[in-house]
Amino acid sequence: MEQGILLFAHGARDPQWALPFEAVAARLRVQAPDTPVELAFLEFMTPDLLEAGERLAAAGCRHVNVVPLFLGAGGHVRKDLPVLLQQLSALHPDVSWMLNPAVGETAEVVEAMAASALRMSAAR
Repeated sequence: MEQGILLFAHGARDPQWALPFEAVAARLRVQAPDTPVELAFLEFMTPDLLEAGERLAAAGCRHVNVVPLFLGAGGHVRKDLPVLLQQLSALHPDVSWMLNPAVGETAEVVEAMAASALRMSAAR
């Protein structure tokens, strides 16, 4: 496997919180069955970013797209995530870890949220 996808979410104490993120990972695995996909959490949940990155490296990935599943690029995305990616790079120097924008800042997600809000408000 050359390419991999590493989804990164905040994490929470409530296991139910992770369900939408697990659904995203599951859909990606269906849509791109030949691409390893891992979901990692910053805190409270496992795996963490280092463990999930290790799985992708062990699967033979040499180029990993890191996708922050955050609505915006706050401190965790701008500060914490780059430090963790430096640690991954040190552990796996043969792997290229490409940090993408927070998914909530992409045009597709903004459009989907607006359409969903409009649909919900029209239903009332």
